[in-house]
Amino acid sequence: MNDAAHPTTPRQDATNIWHAGLDAVRARPLVARSVRFDGDMLCIEDVRIERTQFDRLIVVGAGKAATAMAKGLLDAVQDVVPVSGWINVPDGTQSDLPGITVHVGRPAGVNEPTEDAVIGANRILEIVAQAGPRDLCIALISGGGSALLPAPSAGITLDDKVAVTRWLSGAGADIKELNTVRKHLSRIKGGGLLSACRAGRLVTLVLSDVLGDPLDLIASGPTVMDPSSSLDAIEVLRKYDPQQTLPQSVYRCLQHPRKSDTTGNLPHDIVVLGNNPLAVDEAGIRAESLGYNHVMQSARESEGIAEDVGRHLARMTTDMLRRDDSSHPVNCLISGGEPTVRLAPPERRGKGGRNQQLVLAAYEELLKQDLTPQQWEQICILSGGTDGEDGPTDAAGAMIDAQVHRRARNAGLDIQDHLQRNDAYSFFLHCGGLLITGPTGTNVCDVRVAVIKNSSCF
Repeated sequence: MNDAAHPTTPRQDATNIWHAGLDAVRARPLVARSVRFDGDMLCIEDVRIERTQFDRLIVVGAGKAATAMAKGLLDAVQDVVPVSGWINVPDGTQSDLPGITVHVGRPAGVNEPTEDAVIGANRILEIVAQAGPRDLCIALISGGGSALLPAPSAGITLDDKVAVTRWLSGAGADIKELNTVRKHLSRIKGGGLLSACRAGRLVTLVLSDVLGDPLDLIASGPTVMDPSSSLDAIEVLRKYDPQQTLPQSVYRCLQHPRKSDTTGNLPHDIVVLGNNPLAVDEAGIRAESLGYNHVMQSARESEGIAEDVGRHLARMTTDMLRRDDSSHPVNCLISGGEPTVRLAPPERRGKGGRNQQLVLAAYEELLKQDLTPQQWEQICILSGGTDGEDGPTDAAGAMIDAQVHRRARNAGLDIQDHLQRNDAYSFFLHCGGLLITGPTGTNVCDVRVAVIKNSSCF
């Protein structure tokens, strides 16, 4: 427990616990710890490659964590082997790296493919196609890689792909459904990069932002042969676009499946370095060190609508708050996952992200619980994206505690209106409830922390 002479509030503890989970999955140290030379052997976790088998290392990749992953790799190998390559990253995460071109593929806060990203994806395909048998290729793949690796199939334009992504996201499609469609409209996703690679060996390092770590869905699996079919993609579109309002070129493309893989027997290893359970576990360790009795859970699949997840979390919080348990005056709920949000029409839509929407819905539920002023002082609910981006905003997420509650009441804000318009950012900006970290150099979905702390403890 915290030193009684220096008591901490529920907000301070919740933030401390959340950041511990984030720190555990920061990409640079994760990669640096996982890659090393042991004599004449390159060791990448359990993968061991003799130095005599390759002359140079070619690095390609994409994602919100790609720059940090590349830094960690260079920390481990740049003094031993020549390194070159190309990675696509979002603006705000770029850095100068020796030998590796760090290409900005999209603006910050806009998780959609752009022409710049297409240029980068085509360059990556060229680089791996020009590799030779004495090259070792390492692909760095992290969340956000789908938008940063657009290589539209023949007959598909970038605008077509953007239209599909926006439509499915706005309709509440989960990441499996979204990436199933993306893969079948791309030359690089669904194993396209693997098919193009002519190196002697390919190793993929993955920072997973998809629950359950399905390798074919993380960044839409550019180095994983696709287990889905174009019929699966068509079924997704039938579910969310029954009137076929999306571009007909998309449907024509899906009716003519891609040719099967022709890579032969390229040696290929995939190593998952970090994921949501790792972040949740480390957050739990921090909670325990602070004296909290804690419960942890990391979802294995899509959790459904963010508002529903937030309301459930609020009910669990109040149940623990009202439980008479003198043996545990401080309790903590830690969970990880990635819910979805149904978007309001563009003409009504405000600004926000799934974590902010979740916390605002939790606040609405808390208000129904008729908490006393003292009970409000004992709780904090926080939810944030580990990438530091929550929707098209500069916030990672949001939190609700007594301070935010008082400011919202004094301002007379309409919670229901902000929820219906997906305008949680404006709500929490006004009340001081935003969680702002900036780009974190990692991405393993969301981490949520609910703290319940007896007032005698602070």
